[in-house]
Amino acid sequence: TVIHMLERAVDRAGDDCFYTIDGVSCTFREMDRRSTCFGNELLSLGVCKGHTVATIMGTSEDLFTQWLGINKMGAIWVPVNLAYRGEFLRHQLGDSLAQMVVCHVEFLDRLMDIADQLPQVRRILVAGGDAPRGYDGSIVFGRFEDHRGADESRISAVIEPQDLAALLYTSGTTGPSKGCMISHNYLCMQARQSSAQYGSGQENVVWTPLPMFHTAAMNVVLWGLYEAARIALSPRFSVSRFWDDVEAAGATVAMLLSTILPLVAKAPDTPAMARCKGKLRTVVGVPISPEIRQIWKTRFGVEWVTSWVYGQTENNRLTTALRGETPPELSCGRAADEFDVMIFDDNDCPVEPGVVGQIVCRPKFPNVMFEGYWNRPEATALAWRNLWMHTGDLGRLDEQGWLYFVDRSKDYLRSKGENVSSFEVESVFMTHEEIAEAAVHAVSDRNAEDDIKLTAVLKVGSTIVHRELCLWAINKLPYFAVPRYFEFRHELPRNPTGKVLKYKLRDDG
Repeated sequence: TVIHMLERAVDRAGDDCFYTIDGVSCTFREMDRRSTCFGNELLSLGVCKGHTVATIMGTSEDLFTQWLGINKMGAIWVPVNLAYRGEFLRHQLGDSLAQMVVCHVEFLDRLMDIADQLPQVRRILVAGGDAPRGYDGSIVFGRFEDHRGADESRISAVIEPQDLAALLYTSGTTGPSKGCMISHNYLCMQARQSSAQYGSGQENVVWTPLPMFHTAAMNVVLWGLYEAARIALSPRFSVSRFWDDVEAAGATVAMLLSTILPLVAKAPDTPAMARCKGKLRTVVGVPISPEIRQIWKTRFGVEWVTSWVYGQTENNRLTTALRGETPPELSCGRAADEFDVMIFDDNDCPVEPGVVGQIVCRPKFPNVMFEGYWNRPEATALAWRNLWMHTGDLGRLDEQGWLYFVDRSKDYLRSKGENVSSFEVESVFMTHEEIAEAAVHAVSDRNAEDDIKLTAVLKVGSTIVHRELCLWAINKLPYFAVPRYFEFRHELPRNPTGKVLKYKLRDDG
């Protein structure tokens, strides 16, 4: 379990630095103490094993205290994307059944906008500020700083590897986003895989500027616990400060998003960049084009620039490649030791090497994949057809077992490093009083990410123009889900049963 990893790290390196966030450090022993105090505080507030607790927090020591404290007393952590607002935020908090939310004051207004739509939320702890004034609803507010807890006694909850540690939300492709039930051992498996990819803690410091609601950043933290080694985190990414942050962290490994890699690769030289050349030995990010990979190796002296990995929230790293291997440039690696990976046709029969089909997988060990979709047994059963997990993605395997990703499932989008549910974005646009129909889809592929387009049918008599609708969307959607393109049509293309033909809209460009 995650708690066992923390205990072992305290035994091995209790007074050593666990993490540094913008120059502020904390030891393993101190984090163990803080998380125990908060776990006991949660128990005193009525949170029980198996309850869900949501956090809306940026990267900070308070967030780690909350995550580990929640897990120590047997509750389930629900990290919320910081860009969520409106219906996106309401759906995730409501679906997770979180009775308690810990929210940084920076995001409190968004929470207050939907407070009357969250009947299950009993208590909100506000970090970094005071509770709202004038609120007369049923939610009890308090300051997180007043509820850090002071009871350092060991928490008696029995946590097993198969117990749920987190709910991580996918972006639904044909419906609302679903909560993936993540066990403790799933997270520990990710730590083991990260160790094989990054290397041991004795020789490395792993750094990332990615947010903690992303599994990529969570894996960095889990690696630090597994290796009892130092990690370094930046609360935000900056092109101009990238090498200054790497230098300050003393980083030898960086976990990055695909969109960051070309930005840094093509940025001007800086003194810090020159000083760091050859010191950053490993960079991980998906995907990386051959051109960008070569720039990072020659310009920055990075030995291992790896994008050879494929996975989802449900399984995270199905395929990978390790140092010393020479994967085909455009592959996604080979099946990780923990999984079987195959390609199936439409009838769930295996296909020959080189033939495109759906990527499917199954675990070789217990609790190394998600435990199903939270409160969605039908969706879980559908994904696990014929005892194989169906990813919904298309790919092919070559004779040597290297996986090649071919295409995403039909309505899946990726924008600015985030997965986007077209269904959820469409639902928001359908709340606009002048829109009769809405279809959200991708129209191009730049830097391996999608440009999002809204094709809409306006109600009779509407006078809205594209600019007005774009400005409206900016206030209603996460920044990464705001369409780049808007088009108004008299009707949407449909099949005989009335379903919108998104492939036709994509083909139209």
